[in-house]
Amino acid sequence: MTGCIVGWAHTPFGRLDGETVESLVVKAANSALADAGIEAKDVDEIVLGHFNAGFSAQDFTASLVLQASPDLRFKRALRVENACATGSAAVHLGLRSLAAKSARIVLVVGVEQMTTTPGPEIGKNLLKASYVREEADIEGGFAGIFGKIAGLYFQRWGDQSDALAMIAAKNHKNGVGNPYAQLRKDLGYEFCRNASDKNPFVAGPLKRTDCSLVSDGAAAVVLADVETALQLKKAVVFRATAHVQDFLPMSKRDILKFEGCTLAWQRALKDAGLALDDLSLVETHDCFTAAELIATVRAAGYDASVPEPDAPAPGSATPKTRVSARGRLRTYFLTGIIVAGPLAITAYITWWFIALIDSWVKPLVPASYLPDHYLPFSLPGIGLVIAFLAGFSERLVPDILSEIANRAVPRPVSPAPNQVP
Repeated sequence: MTGCIVGWAHTPFGRLDGETVESLVVKAANSALADAGIEAKDVDEIVLGHFNAGFSAQDFTASLVLQASPDLRFKRALRVENACATGSAAVHLGLRSLAAKSARIVLVVGVEQMTTTPGPEIGKNLLKASYVREEADIEGGFAGIFGKIAGLYFQRWGDQSDALAMIAAKNHKNGVGNPYAQLRKDLGYEFCRNASDKNPFVAGPLKRTDCSLVSDGAAAVVLADVETALQLKKAVVFRATAHVQDFLPMSKRDILKFEGCTLAWQRALKDAGLALDDLSLVETHDCFTAAELIATVRAAGYDASVPEPDAPAPGSATPKTRVSARGRLRTYFLTGIIVAGPLAITAYITWWFIALIDSWVKPLVPASYLPDHYLPFSLPGIGLVIAFLAGFSERLVPDILSEIANRAVPRPVSPAPNQVP
């Protein structure tokens, strides 16, 4: 990839009274630029991710980012909407501008304000992310859609209530350590697992703790090409990205397979030269726990114990999300070069230096002082050791000097016995 994250920021999330879409955008944008140490005048492009769908009366919100600074005036700006993937789609677009070299620095902002909208309208707005012609009348709104998916998943794979409760408990526990999280309370597995007055069923097998909250908030990142990022104080490089779009109508796809997610996982892992086992952390979209279960555990391939109905039997084929042997070999080979290369160069220089000193010193040392005279092989490094010790040995120095003098001054040749002097 050719892009890096060089700055980031986000507001708290929750019911933010007194805030507007504009104020949230301005706060996130300015904070991200300050975090990156970049001035607004140096930004080449702005991308705003904003679903809206009626939550805000103000549309054409891409231009609101310019409210963050007069220096952003006349910068090219556009808005991206891609349902639940709106934010990540905006980042993808920014990275493409960097890759095309049409921009060096891109400011990407994501924003939503939902809590000012009455409850019934919230459900109606969210349903606009579904195929309205066929799915607008599903009971329970968008939660009803995922409740239907979860119910069908239970029918095919068995009751997954324990798994959903584990996901919900994990997510709530993670929120405790995040000062910007909307709900910072560790509810625990038992509370998430069992239905109660405080945790009732919402749609199908989904309880309240299985559903994301209505929220306000904004986040922003500053993207830069690698050359620019190397001049800044910090940078996180993208190793790989993947963007997949599937059919909108649920009637045109198997809603339990999440085939788009599977393909995105495959492409990203392949481009990165990694396998699932190489990952130490997965952060995934969790609008509903059922979505996280299917998108991560099944679509990614973390649970290969139960194959899809039309998938090969276990052991008959390599899992789709596994990287090829060549991809693994390439990753390990490059890693080996990075680690072993400097060591090999250091070892070679050291060996060369020792051999050079030996070639200078050994010829000057009487053979009786060299271990090589008594051993069946040459001992490397003796010349280097002697060079260090020579200055501290009163007996060795005169002998070396004498040997040097003997070799430097020609000796007279004795006449032959029958030669007259």
